[in-house]
Amino acid sequence: MAFQGAPARCRLLLAVCWVVAAGTAAGAKVLPPPSNLDYSFIQICTLNWTWNPPQNVSSSCNLEYSSDIVINEVPQDKTEWSKNLFRVTDAFLDEEMRFKVRSECKHDNTSEPSPWVETSLLPKGIPGTAAVDLSCVWHNLEYMACTWRPGENVSSDTNYTLFYWFDGLKNPKKCSNYSTDQGLFGCVFNFTFPKVTNTYPTISILIRDDSEEIRPVCASKNPTTLVKPATPSQVTLSKINDKIDVKWSESETFPKGCLLYEVKYRNSDLDTGWIIPSEENSVSISGIDPNSKYIFKVKAKPKPDCYSSEFYSDWSEEKSIGEKRDSTISLVLIITIPLIVAVSTIILLVYLKRLKILILPPIPDPREILKRMFGEQNEDSQSYAKDDSMNAYDKLIMEEEIHSLILTETSETPNSEKENR
Repeated sequence: MAFQGAPARCRLLLAVCWVVAAGTAAGAKVLPPPSNLDYSFIQICTLNWTWNPPQNVSSSCNLEYSSDIVINEVPQDKTEWSKNLFRVTDAFLDEEMRFKVRSECKHDNTSEPSPWVETSLLPKGIPGTAAVDLSCVWHNLEYMACTWRPGENVSSDTNYTLFYWFDGLKNPKKCSNYSTDQGLFGCVFNFTFPKVTNTYPTISILIRDDSEEIRPVCASKNPTTLVKPATPSQVTLSKINDKIDVKWSESETFPKGCLLYEVKYRNSDLDTGWIIPSEENSVSISGIDPNSKYIFKVKAKPKPDCYSSEFYSDWSEEKSIGEKRDSTISLVLIITIPLIVAVSTIILLVYLKRLKILILPPIPDPREILKRMFGEQNEDSQSYAKDDSMNAYDKLIMEEEIHSLILTETSETPNSEKENR
């Protein structure tokens, strides 16, 4: 009767009513939902969702609860089935978080799951004021350094505060070592465990402001994914013939065998380099050029068997060994040697020519000797004749001057006598 009446009463929703009618005809029963769904904070970023079991459930029902999370109306695909009356999840304080749960009889085809029961955790504060781009690095298993940027709608005088908690702390701790650099906020806090520890608890981080207008933000981090080793130190090099040994100090904070290393080296005369992996704190490199200079540096990475981190350490300071050929000296030698050879050759040729003259002097040509002899005699005779003519002319002039002088004195003497008279 119920099957016949159901379609008649739901003509506008024929398909839905057909399913309900078919389930009723088959004897399926819809379970009642859980009741009193609520939540509470266990720690700064951890929620505990609780509910009560449904009433009037058959003892033959293998009762379980299916729960899921929806963030900003987007399902997170984090469905869980459990017999427990609670579920612990991370808190999403900067977004709307909705939790839903329903009851089911597992492996029972005579009943249908109950309807979903939901409750929401609404964000507080003004949208766009929560810290963004939160990133944390666990340096050398000693301290955690977290950085973040301010929300787009915050004022310049906003002071964010970081709190952290992990299993083992009685209460959350407040970070006190803050820094700012070009709009990037940061805080560093100690985070250590005994060296023999194999498992590490999840760390919860809360960033908020004292003002209710600033929206808080929570994050849960697996610390093994954040590990960054310290830079390898005390790198030493030694060379024997064509082999170089590289050594560096072991880490004092990591368990033995939990680090991998990479050694990068290159010939100073070349641009390319080579990388050698190592599980120990030393490597040996053979077949090197003994007349070249080699440059080395080392970095470390957590071993996957110990940690899930992909962070490498920084490269160590470069160390070098060997002597590099001076290209300037080579260039000078290339230019100087041919020049010296050329100058030496010219000097040798000149010396050989003079030596040849000394050993084998040239034989004089008789014709040239006679020619020179007769030419010199002609020149002497011509010069002598010229000198004679010059002397005769000079003598004539001198005689004329003497004669005129005598005449002058003779004419002056009578005149003087007349005057005396």
